[in-house]
Amino acid sequence: MSKMNSNFSRNRILAVDNAVMFLNSLKKYLEGSPYDLHCASSGSEALAFLNENSVDLILLDVEMPEMNGYELAGRIKQRGIKAPIVFISANSEKEDMDKAVAAGGVGLLPKPFRPGQLLAKIKEFV
Repeated sequence: MSKMNSNFSRNRILAVDNAVMFLNSLKKYLEGSPYDLHCASSGSEALAFLNENSVDLILLDVEMPEMNGYELAGRIKQRGIKAPIVFISANSEKEDMDKAVAAGGVGLLPKPFRPGQLLAKIKEFV
């Protein structure tokens, strides 16, 4: 399947977090940016979205009830999805970064963050 579209191809980002207010903040942060943001509030919702859509980057919360971010990252990688995964977590010690990398992530964005920090992290990988 080709990434080329007849319209200008905007990079597609999937954000996964069980906190709807946080997802709404992400939408505000990325308003007017060159990115299409799609949100999922659970691991199963994210996997269903990924069954039908390709993405260029995944922003993935670590602490979620149904399945945590590390478990979801494992399932994403098992499906052969190559999109970089940036974990988002209030825990940002070295051991948290090590866990993120071990789970297949390319980075960890500590909560809370400013819009500029989010955009800089996205630009690193997209």
